Amino acid sequence: MTLRHGGHTLIVDTKYYSRIMQERYDRRTFHSGNLYQIFIYVKNQDRHGTGNAAGLLLYARTDEAIVPDSEFTISGNKFMVKTLDLNQDFRRIAAQLDGIAESVRRSS
Repeated sequence: MTLRHGGHTLIVDTKYYSRIMQERYDRRTFHSGNLYQIFIYVKNQDRHGTGNAAGLLLYARTDEAIVPDSEFTISGNKFMVKTLDLNQDFRRIAAQLDGIAESVRRSS
């Protein structure tokens, strides 16, 4: 999904895994393939290197104890990893999405 507002672009890629984090070498990390994929989407959108494109990996929340909520910059573009709890009524899901959108707006 691509959202545009005021010269800024946000590319949202949604994912579902039974385990959001992968375990490698006794460390929990994000799925590198997912990060690479959103990175390519954003860099293709931001061909001129303006930094006006950002990427959001949005995972369906699982019952894992660790819930990723991260923001970082790679090569001048902002990237975020958020979770969405789909195990509730739609009003609460909509409120979560509004909160994610607001956090993205504040950080751009």
